[in-house]
Amino acid sequence: MSFTWYIARRYFQGSKRDSKFLSFIKIMSIIGVAVGSAGLLIALAIVHGFKSTINEKILGFAPHITNQTFVGVPLQRADTLQPYLMQFEGVSRVEPAVTGNVMIQSASGISGSVIKGIRPGGDVTQLSTYITQGSYTIERNSSGLPGIILGETLAQSIGADIGSRVTVFALDGLPSPLNTPEIRQYYLSGIYETGIDRFDDSFAIADISTVRTLFGLGTRQASVMEINVDDESQIMSVYAAIRDGTSFPIVTENIYQRYRNIFAWINLQEETIPLVIGVMVIVAAFNLIGTVLMMVLERVKDIGILKTIGARSTSIRKIFLLEGLFVAVSGLVIGIGISLLFWFLQTTYNIIPLAQENYYMSTAPVEPHLLDFFIVGGITILLCALASWLPARIAAKTDPVQVLSFGR
Repeated sequence: MSFTWYIARRYFQGSKRDSKFLSFIKIMSIIGVAVGSAGLLIALAIVHGFKSTINEKILGFAPHITNQTFVGVPLQRADTLQPYLMQFEGVSRVEPAVTGNVMIQSASGISGSVIKGIRPGGDVTQLSTYITQGSYTIERNSSGLPGIILGETLAQSIGADIGSRVTVFALDGLPSPLNTPEIRQYYLSGIYETGIDRFDDSFAIADISTVRTLFGLGTRQASVMEINVDDESQIMSVYAAIRDGTSFPIVTENIYQRYRNIFAWINLQEETIPLVIGVMVIVAAFNLIGTVLMMVLERVKDIGILKTIGARSTSIRKIFLLEGLFVAVSGLVIGIGISLLFWFLQTTYNIIPLAQENYYMSTAPVEPHLLDFFIVGGITILLCALASWLPARIAAKTDPVQVLSFGR
């Protein structure tokens, strides 16, 4: 063990000669670094959790890329467009879908909705993983009624339960004796819940053949072509290729454009929350200036003795710089421990509940990243080292003659 390391460690451990005030400010500095680093690590873990959870929900609910006409008229030859789109590199699946605005009525209520018709087994999304009641099926039951799948909020608003008969009205303008709506009856086969209200309160899934009859479309027509890619990281590149490979009136849109408001909200959190919480680390680190300076003042006689027996100014500076780093490392270790304890408690007991209608989930998600621990640890130690440099430099410039004369 080197001389400077040994002396710094003994000073950090303290002795009976140390004043209670010095011990108190040392403990408070360690707590400050611990709280600041823990707060930043917890904030980063929650932000990562929010981003991953919401990304997973959106990417699981909606297709990665869509093709539809610019003017809103149906795609006339979906059967030939489908194999053409499958030729693009990175595309894993292409399915036609028919969408439109409808009114859905049960025995207890009625509500507006968007209905999407898909082929049985032809859904490109992962919506089946969000089924909470019933099953993900649009097949006909024993009574000959086709199945329909509703969001949790929508099903509650019309008072429908699994097995309930629901009536769907396809409206084209204002109803009148000359403009009667197309009507179709279904049975409620499944209820899903993503936790995102805009998905759960106004969206229904049914068989594409029945939805085509609602909107008067032919068997080769579709409202939209839904496209999924092999790797989510390739969405933008595949989108650009399909956009450039199709022409007017077909418009290509990716999922990030379609739900830009939600993604913008996530990015805003990711950018601002760690910055705000990070101020805690900066404040805690620069509190070390006062702490190490107090250590210098308390041990000014020791500095004089060390210099008298031959200790160099660089050694004195290293001793007090190491003291500041010992405080930083102690606080950082405690902070990491606190953040890991929070991660365990939140994932096990959900100690922080959330309003699902505002945050799209019922509990705060936590997703710690190993890289964050290295980044926060490195920044904390760097800031604490910079904060300890000034008082350590003052200690190195202490004149032993004046110190020992003052002590007599």
